Amino acid sequence: MSGTTAAAPRRRHLIRPLDRYVAVEFLRIFLVTSLGFPLLVFVVDLVDNLRKYTERNIPMADIALSYVYFVPDTMYKVLPAAVLFATVFTVGNLTRHAELTAAKASGMSFHRVVRPIFVLSAFAAVLALIIGELSPPANSKRLALLRESCLTSTAPSGGLVVCNESTVTRYNFVFGGEGGRVVRATFLNVREARLQEVETEVRGDSLRPTLLIAASGGTWTSEQGWMLRLGHAHMIPDAQEDMVMAFDSLIDRRMVETPQELRASDKTSDEMTYGQLSRFIATLERAGAEVRGLRVELMLKVAIPVTCILIAMFGAPLATSTQRGGTAFGVGVSLGTTVLILLLIQLTKAVGKSGVVSPELAAWFPNILVGAVALVLLARVRT
Repeated sequence: MSGTTAAAPRRRHLIRPLDRYVAVEFLRIFLVTSLGFPLLVFVVDLVDNLRKYTERNIPMADIALSYVYFVPDTMYKVLPAAVLFATVFTVGNLTRHAELTAAKASGMSFHRVVRPIFVLSAFAAVLALIIGELSPPANSKRLALLRESCLTSTAPSGGLVVCNESTVTRYNFVFGGEGGRVVRATFLNVREARLQEVETEVRGDSLRPTLLIAASGGTWTSEQGWMLRLGHAHMIPDAQEDMVMAFDSLIDRRMVETPQELRASDKTSDEMTYGQLSRFIATLERAGAEVRGLRVELMLKVAIPVTCILIAMFGAPLATSTQRGGTAFGVGVSLGTTVLILLLIQLTKAVGKSGVVSPELAAWFPNILVGAVALVLLARVRT
């Protein structure tokens, strides 16, 4: 009996009334910001692009649905800013109303007071990871609704895409197929269903040889699939052997993609999940393509959610630096920090793509910088 009664008070003290108060204040501002910013983005985007959408004769129902699919991507990008706003305003209000001083007088340190904020920022990071995996398929559906799927000038693999009503062509591209198969071609015409200077490759392993088929061209029919013409088939068991067979025509049964599917493979990193982008990068690396920029994008899919935690550690001590700044100070700090981090991300993308530093370091550098400043601020704050 005595053990049970002794344990009960300890359980009650795990979450104190002040913890609930801080958590509620943080969640209130966090929800308003994370839902309000996307609405603002939607309004700005609609004003900028409504004329373009109407010129494409897109039904209003499709435009409205496209913004539903736009929600995950917008929330994913705004969550770090929402955490920062919620942290700065919550701690700023505690400081301005002397509630933080009262908590310290009762024996609670600053780090203990803001612990609920750090816990909730960790939940926000997990939420960002989940939304980050949900947003790519939603982005693809949104682009399809807005007729944007084949209006991109360049693809991640470097191929050029030109679309209009009469013909669809693509030049100098690499396509990653099923089972690690790689397709390279210098030209694709979807209307005529033909390829020029095409290669298909399936890398081997310890159990099977590498298979490489190179042809001057190929045509596709729904009955036979891809018929390749005037080429050579290479079977390469190891680095020393290469068995070659010339052919006038050959049906490649492994190349199951239609011309439309080969054209539609130009997905950006925003349209691919972490796993899909990883596989796409591996495919391009096997084909010898440049992938530094895509590797930065891959790392950012993890680095941006982690920013939610670091930005809370940065914003909490910063919000105590003045007691009289009021709302203007909170807005200024939050917006200024958000803009600075966005600029850093864009800068490090360019640096990582250029090869000055590794893509991994480029993607994580903003977090390293924010984390270092946050640790200094947390160490200097009065507890």
